[in-house]
Amino acid sequence: MYNFEEITQKVKENLSDFRFQHSLRVSEYAQELAKKNNYDIQKAKLAGLVHDYAKESSNEEFLFYIDKYKLDPELKKWKTPIWHGIVGAYIIKEKLGIEDEDVLHAISVHTTGDIEMTILDKILYMADWLEPGRDFSETLDAIKTKTEANLDYGIAQQLSFALDFLSRKKEAIYPKTLYAYNYWVGGIK
Repeated sequence: MYNFEEITQKVKENLSDFRFQHSLRVSEYAQELAKKNNYDIQKAKLAGLVHDYAKESSNEEFLFYIDKYKLDPELKKWKTPIWHGIVGAYIIKEKLGIEDEDVLHAISVHTTGDIEMTILDKILYMADWLEPGRDFSETLDAIKTKTEANLDYGIAQQLSFALDFLSRKKEAIYPKTLYAYNYWVGGIK
């Protein structure tokens, strides 16, 4: 399996302390969600630990990897909030040697959501949003409690929050996120 001590050190070296501490909290909360959902705790731990490994990469590095792996050229229109998940999975595979496709897929959708999400996808998506260092509002406590019992509930809540947040800021919404919202919240299946 993977050497968590070595991976943790590599993540620490690649991120600011703020982002590294966030990654540790996501990893811890992902393990809790995995336990509550009868999922592989080690995979959840790994996904949480490395999910933001590429978050502080330069635009040039992201663009390099989009070209290198012949990813959808439309990705070039977006920035780090989208890139660090989708493109980040390729960077993580190459630089950290992580080959587990379940982990890489969860990382690739942790910023956008998706119509079809595995249990690990849902765990990482929710752990990233609900980790204890986040300070959105008091309503998160209620969402957190309900999410621990029903990951699908949490997915719908987070997608609703994301679309509301982005639309209030007059930000573009990544198409996959809009499709996910329509599926999880709007009932278009």
